[in-house]
Amino acid sequence: MKYLLVLAVVIVAFYVWRNNRLGDKAEASRKQPPQPGRAKAPTVMVACRQCGTHLPENEAVQGSQGVYCSAEHRRLRED
Repeated sequence: MKYLLVLAVVIVAFYVWRNNRLGDKAEASRKQPPQPGRAKAPTVMVACRQCGTHLPENEAVQGSQGVYCSAEHRRLRED
């Protein structure tokens, strides 16, 4: 009788384990891979003429002699 009870517990444990594994696989298959989107173009980096700091081109301050990281550096270099 004791062996029958142990066998029943092992069978129930096996089914619980198996159902959890199958559920995980089904959930993983439902997840769709990410759609390939358009990659953003890399940002062009420029160096400040005064201090050499690199910054994105769209954040740079344009001067007559080049680009700068701030209006203060443009003033110092071009005056």
